[in-house]
Amino acid sequence: MSFQLTILGSGAALPTAFRKPTSQYINCNERHILIDCGEGTQSQIRIAGIKLQKITHILISHLHGDHYFGLVGLLSTMHLLGRDQGVTIYGPEELEHIVRLQLEVGHAKLGFSLEFVSLNGKELRLLFEDKSLEIHTFPLKHKIPTNGFIIKEKPKERSIIGEELRESGVSLMAVPYFRRGEDFISEEGETFYADDFTYAPKPSKSYAFCSDTIYTESIVPYIKGVDVLYHEATFTEKEADRAKATMHSTAKQAATIAQKAGVGRLLLGHLSARFDGVEAHLKEARPVFENVVVVSDFDVVEI
Repeated sequence: MSFQLTILGSGAALPTAFRKPTSQYINCNERHILIDCGEGTQSQIRIAGIKLQKITHILISHLHGDHYFGLVGLLSTMHLLGRDQGVTIYGPEELEHIVRLQLEVGHAKLGFSLEFVSLNGKELRLLFEDKSLEIHTFPLKHKIPTNGFIIKEKPKERSIIGEELRESGVSLMAVPYFRRGEDFISEEGETFYADDFTYAPKPSKSYAFCSDTIYTESIVPYIKGVDVLYHEATFTEKEADRAKATMHSTAKQAATIAQKAGVGRLLLGHLSARFDGVEAHLKEARPVFENVVVVSDFDVVEI
């Protein structure tokens, strides 16, 4: 079982030689998810060695171009490579019209289905779940309706201690009970305790993505206790007025949110093109929240 994040784009607004617009790829137990799709995302996917045809879910946070301008190109490439498996796209209501219009004007007919799930940027909502994971959306505060996302593993089953099971002679009918952490009572009335036949499950992991947003403590309850938080840090405190005017966050503000939410690790990204390095961001974030890094394109993070 694995839960891995690849940063495909870590910059804000303008692509630079070092940072492309926002995009992230997540492999959570072989569920393949793309978060945002800024210009050039498909090129970043290729450079990172990711198999784009495995992507089945695409989450678009909002309709500023640096978060979705690469989407139609990505879908077109999937088609040209012979894709026949459908893709589910989660994003603002207008996104479906934009995508379908671009495809129509270009006389492009995809060889796979597109399912759109509309988000309004106003509510906490479960978007998808299966036996392994859940994807939720929650509201951020930006110039236009903007969605944050949480991807989290469901509670894992306990692992069977095979040797103990064999030596005890307990019926194999007990195994599903033990995996769920439940004791088993045999037909003879004998109780077999799950703790004696299993190892405790590994903790389930969680990841929260906060794209463009002004500082707002309203998001803290949604992201409370996640293992890894990605939070935009377009500016530093030196540009606090600019951050407020554009409804973005500073590195210190992002760190404050991480501290208040009690998260495990903080990733800072969406850096303005005006910054050549990351030292200023780290200098102001670390006194507030120590376990923080500024991500770069192609960083791989184990959740």
